[in-house]
Amino acid sequence: METDCSTPDTTAPVTVAPLPVGTRLLHIGPHKTGTTSIQGALFAAKDAMAAHGVDFPAHSRHPMEAALAVCARPGMMGDVRPAERHWQRLVDAVRATGGRTSLISSEFFADAPDDRTIRRIADALGRERVHVLVTLRPLAKIMPSQWQQYVQNGLRMGYEDWLDHMLRRAPYEKPNPSFWRRHRHDRLVERWSRVVGAGNTTVVVADDRDRSGLMRTFEALLGLPGGLLAEVPDTANRSLTLAETEMLRMLNVEFRGNGLPDEIYSKLVRNGAVPRMKNSCRPAPDDVPISTPVWALEAAADIGAEMAGRIGAMGVRVLGDPASLSAVPPQTRPGTRPATPRIAPEAAAQALYGALAVAASEPGGAAGIRSVHQTPSGELVRVLGHRVLRRVRRR
Repeated sequence: METDCSTPDTTAPVTVAPLPVGTRLLHIGPHKTGTTSIQGALFAAKDAMAAHGVDFPAHSRHPMEAALAVCARPGMMGDVRPAERHWQRLVDAVRATGGRTSLISSEFFADAPDDRTIRRIADALGRERVHVLVTLRPLAKIMPSQWQQYVQNGLRMGYEDWLDHMLRRAPYEKPNPSFWRRHRHDRLVERWSRVVGAGNTTVVVADDRDRSGLMRTFEALLGLPGGLLAEVPDTANRSLTLAETEMLRMLNVEFRGNGLPDEIYSKLVRNGAVPRMKNSCRPAPDDVPISTPVWALEAAADIGAEMAGRIGAMGVRVLGDPASLSAVPPQTRPGTRPATPRIAPEAAAQALYGALAVAASEPGGAAGIRSVHQTPSGELVRVLGHRVLRRVRRR
């Protein structure tokens, strides 16, 4: 195992030998390990990278549909189901790079269900040239972030109840069976290295103290000049606060309770209210974050230590400090009373505006405004639901 566990220095380049020219670097995440930031930086710098012999063949920042299609995964709640043509389009773009180095990044590749699927992915991209890159963070950092992401896709379960299911209730598959497929990191690395080979697998343990460290590592592996990759502000993808997540979770309860179609949720909530709230306002210093109880932190640390030990014995290259995967984050002083989470009026207003803006952008979206105040709320919900559903189906 090759490791680099030095103290982070944001001014120093990462000393890693670049991969051979012509490598097809496949970054598989998993989720919540800096993927959104690195994908935004790579897409923004794709022309500059091409000038240095490295291609970013995806047609968008994140080829999510292609990864979901090849892994036989459904789309996000309410979205159109990914099709084989999405995967084939990405494969064609990769093959068009010829003998140049190329990079593909999607955390949804971590959802590949079995060796057969992984072999299919590797073979389509040219298995002899594929090098798999896995980025890792401690489970204690991933759990609250992943829970709120599940809430953004319709989850109605509270955080502590969700932790209880994920950590205490065997077989630990409800309500989100994807969680441990993604975040039992030793098994993830084992599945992929078994197909592409340990020598063609690199694991990077991200250091949250060094926000640019992941960018520098990608530059080093690809043989790019230092500083070429930079975080793009609008792809920072900040996490929701506890109050924001709880507001959304309660909306999910109402949404399911009233039987509205998933397409409404996708359009108005996940692609309207949530991104508007994220991008238009930042959490205040006194906003309450999502807090993980001590028992769950300790359980996550134990699992992290086991995963680090198993990964270290696989013969794959490891960059960063594996010991951080089993670290228990510092806790609030004993006896400190937790603050009551409250949604900021600005955040609520921006979320509501985001949903309204999406609805208004639909053809005929402004129709009927003069009579809205005369219409019962239940009828309004039904009418809006049926209108958006009809438009989505027509498209």
